[in-house]
Amino acid sequence: MRAILVGIWGRSLSKEKAKESIRELEGLVKALEGKALGYILQKRERPDPKYFIGEGKAKEIKAIVEGTRADVVVFDDFLTPSQISNLERLLGVKVIDRNDLAIEIFSRRARTREAKLQVELARLTHELPKLQGKGRVMSRLGGGVGTRGPGEQEIEVRRREIKRRIHKIKEEVEEIKLRRRQQRKKRERPEGDKRVLKVALVGYTNAGKSTLMKALTGREVFVADMPFATLDTRTSSRFVSNNLKVLITDTVGFIRKLSPELIESFKATLEEVSEADLILHVIDASSPDWLEQVEAVNLVLRELLSEEKPTIYVLNKVDKIFKNREEVKFLPHAALLDRKAVPVSATEGWGIEELVREIEKEAHKRYENYLHT
Repeated sequence: MRAILVGIWGRSLSKEKAKESIRELEGLVKALEGKALGYILQKRERPDPKYFIGEGKAKEIKAIVEGTRADVVVFDDFLTPSQISNLERLLGVKVIDRNDLAIEIFSRRARTREAKLQVELARLTHELPKLQGKGRVMSRLGGGVGTRGPGEQEIEVRRREIKRRIHKIKEEVEEIKLRRRQQRKKRERPEGDKRVLKVALVGYTNAGKSTLMKALTGREVFVADMPFATLDTRTSSRFVSNNLKVLITDTVGFIRKLSPELIESFKATLEEVSEADLILHVIDASSPDWLEQVEAVNLVLRELLSEEKPTIYVLNKVDKIFKNREEVKFLPHAALLDRKAVPVSATEGWGIEELVREIEKEAHKRYENYLHT
């Protein structure tokens, strides 16, 4: 994939924020083993309904595509089916938007049956309105009033197939959710006077959640420095005292501009967040965009009605900022956050003991009548 990246700014989005989003888009392209040849940012108060960026700018991009031999143009926003169709006819190459890119990454990362179902659901939900758009175009091209050509009939058949498959996937996802609840009940069953605290790891993609999971539980997990390294929910346990068992669940990472269908399709995975007693919001403290990433995650948490849950911010990757753990106390990030924040390096083990103590404090608040030290 040799890609030209395209975005717009203006009104509610500053040019600097648009550049940050484009840099993230470049990371998503790299995650698919592609190469971003360059990017174009246009100031617009609102997207052009036909070409998103206007016909004049689209023709400029066509010249750039021909000059660089790019084979795809990636837009850092959501395009309508007609905009994609118009742009592909004008540019002569494949056009995709941020949502297409995310779905493709999800598709390649999915390993378990559950993750694969979620990806398929997102893909089909995204494809359906595109077919409806094509159907309207085919209707306008029909031979007369009430006529239906073979192309339009084929689209209608495909639309019905997709709707049936979406219904089937949703049924399977509900079965998975039911099994997960049953498994949770078994894991949460008290042993004598022991109590269980359910903890969910959330965070922006590539914030180091899986590495933190390994540091907290000792469980071997797949770790890679790339967006969406894993889509599979994993749960492991740790006894932090004789009468407290902590169940820690890792969840899929977040990104900005996550489409409604992607959020909806992954709600079964993110259900673990809604069920948790405590959320560990993992932050890449070394990222220049860390504060915006925090807000992007909190935006999704509001959708899941989980933002008011007890939360500890975990400021991860501080080893990329300081040479030794004694300097970590000078990290200024916590002053900008509204809840308890613990600086850690999951790779070096810095701050893990303090984080465990904070988890135990939250458990005491929840079970202060049952726990005894």
